Amino acid sequence: MKLKITYLLLSIGFLWSCKQTTEHNTLSAIEKEEGWQLLFNGKDINNWHIYNQGNQPSKWVVKDDAILCDPTVKTGVFGDLVSNETFQDFDLKFDWKVAKGGNSGVFIDVQEDPKYDATFVTGLEMQLLDNANAEPRHQTDSTHWAGSLYAIKGIGSNSKPNPYNEWNQSRIVQNKGKVSFWLNGKLTFENETNTQEWKDLVAGTNMKNYPDFGKFQKGKIALQNHTDEVSFRNIKIKLL
Repeated sequence: MKLKITYLLLSIGFLWSCKQTTEHNTLSAIEKEEGWQLLFNGKDINNWHIYNQGNQPSKWVVKDDAILCDPTVKTGVFGDLVSNETFQDFDLKFDWKVAKGGNSGVFIDVQEDPKYDATFVTGLEMQLLDNANAEPRHQTDSTHWAGSLYAIKGIGSNSKPNPYNEWNQSRIVQNKGKVSFWLNGKLTFENETNTQEWKDLVAGTNMKNYPDFGKFQKGKIALQNHTDEVSFRNIKIKLL
């Protein structure tokens, strides 16, 4: 009898554990009270479209409860996926993973306009990278490592992404011009973006070639299509 009860309890525990680990792309009661909203429901990408191209078939698909950029898809266009809405002050959280050597990014403050041919021309990019297997040019530049503000600044000692094909947790907070990035719970970038110091910082990088880069504190969120496989899930945002 005791053996049956033990087996039953273990079975219940196993089922509960499975339930707990598979409930992605949902909000808890507390999160709802705090004002969080999902940007991805696990089923479709109706909250998103291709930058400057609108809603059309692309390399972005929904698979295994995640938004997947699949470069092997034979139909559809390449392009970054941008949010339908614009956001100003916010707390953004998301999970991501890349294939071996994978490279991608999440942009904020993106201005969608035909005069801009890419999201990086205006938006700030949180780099997503398989550091260990990246191209040499990325491995030798800490501003290219996962969690950094790409090509600008990063806390290299805190850039510790999980191995490729494993999920990472990231967070981006923007509040009154101050932007902070986190990767797996560690701060990887933080700076005021509305000061002369910021302008001087950008002027000392290759991003100076894009006159409107980093000049906005409001815009769209974008997921980068870098022709590498990348997945996103649990994308949620709270306005501040």
